[in-house]
Amino acid sequence: MEESSAALAARDKAAELGVDCLSPAGAALLTLLAATLQARNAVEVGTGTGVAAVALLTGMVPDGVLTSIDVENELQLHARGILTAAGIPSRRARLIAGSALTVLPKLTDGAYDLVFVDGDPLEYVEYVAQASRLLRTGGLLVLHHALWQGKVADPHNEEDEPLIISEALDAVRDLEGFTAALVPVGDGLLIAVKG
Repeated sequence: MEESSAALAARDKAAELGVDCLSPAGAALLTLLAATLQARNAVEVGTGTGVAAVALLTGMVPDGVLTSIDVENELQLHARGILTAAGIPSRRARLIAGSALTVLPKLTDGAYDLVFVDGDPLEYVEYVAQASRLLRTGGLLVLHHALWQGKVADPHNEEDEPLIISEALDAVRDLEGFTAALVPVGDGLLIAVKG
């Protein structure tokens, strides 16, 4: 599937700034998931330059609202410019500059169809806990970097990021009522549905 001009602009800006982003296949899957859910409300942890935001908003219902959180305001300014240029009304993309662990607890329980996590890997376990509270029954949690360059599955790896991501994957597995699958797209997506 060919990416839109907005997706390509976001991807080009990410490359220019040296910001990691969701792969084209991962973005296509995110659009599909949002469309399948007919998502009205979604949360994104880690706006970046807007690659995943474009994917989510493309799949969401026409009046759906994405709440996207990032500590880096400069990146959000780039994302806002890309979304505006694509004709996406600002009321559909609520970009919040700040720490996700400060903002997420202020969001409404059970009000979201999808939570996409691409923030600080060292906070993934806390993001999982927040997502389980935020999602409605039937909602989806999607964790980016679930494979972390293949290091999550390496029993000899001792790097912090893959170890914490592994803990987050275990936390999802242990959530009561959630069913999960690891999809080897890009750097890995863990997708879990709240039962």
